[in-house]
Amino acid sequence: MRDPYTVLGVSKSADTAEIKKAYRRLAKRFHPDQSKDPKAKDKFAEVSAAYEILGDEKKRGQFDRGEIDAEGKPRFQGFEGFGAGGPGGFTRRTGQGGFEHFEFRSAPGGGFDAGDIFSELFGAASQRRATGAQSRPLPRGEDVAAQLTVSLREAVHGGKSRVTLPTGRTLEVTVPAGVEDGQQIRLKGQGLASSFGGESGDALIAIKIAKHPYFRVDGRDLRLDLPLTLYEAALGAKVNVPTLDGQVELNVPAGSNGGRTLRLRGKGLPGAKPGDLLVTLRIVLPDETDPDLLELARKWQKQKPYNPRQDLA
Repeated sequence: MRDPYTVLGVSKSADTAEIKKAYRRLAKRFHPDQSKDPKAKDKFAEVSAAYEILGDEKKRGQFDRGEIDAEGKPRFQGFEGFGAGGPGGFTRRTGQGGFEHFEFRSAPGGGFDAGDIFSELFGAASQRRATGAQSRPLPRGEDVAAQLTVSLREAVHGGKSRVTLPTGRTLEVTVPAGVEDGQQIRLKGQGLASSFGGESGDALIAIKIAKHPYFRVDGRDLRLDLPLTLYEAALGAKVNVPTLDGQVELNVPAGSNGGRTLRLRGKGLPGAKPGDLLVTLRIVLPDETDPDLLELARKWQKQKPYNPRQDLA
């Protein structure tokens, strides 16, 4: 192994703070979970082994006096130094399947512990990975949110649409039949990548049903304003009403007021429990002024007055 001072890029007169600062910079640069350099593992091992010696005052003194070599091994028979695999040392291990991990051990009675550096650099999760300890799942990437506008027909029957995420990526989304306005579709792993090697986040797609010429979506129900003539409202009538499945006949009771709502069950959005179609009656006068209607209105005003707003007084 090379001279540890050379590896860390510090002079022999460097103090403890300088050595620690150099190690932090290089460890962060070559950490296997952070670097894309194919030789990062080897460089990381070399940097950590160098800091194992220079970061411990006792070992640094032994190295400076020539009692141990750059790997921490005794230079002469009978000296009980600590090797790279000894107490407080750094070990590069190969587990089952050839997977490599890096192991740190605290020296007996305290002293050098590179694990403390890793706690500062990468957090507790990275420290556990570096030490080979049992660890929790790595932090996952952030989720991203987007909105997808679909037609009422697409919402009812389902289909495929494309959506552009805030990241600029465009994805194809499968819209399930019977999707509701505001419902969220989760696309697993299509969010931001994790900075710590964990799973990517998800893309959360909020569905918005586009405005329809005459249907309004209300949860799983549909609402429709139905124009009626004055005589249909007064005398009652059977009128055709549009639904998602075509027109059906609706019975309008005699004497129906404008604003009255009639319900056609099961004619809303489909699903395990289909919604209803809520039909609100709207009385519409003729487009052209009718003298007979005006005469009738004046007669009623004089002979049969009534106040439909009396409850608002």
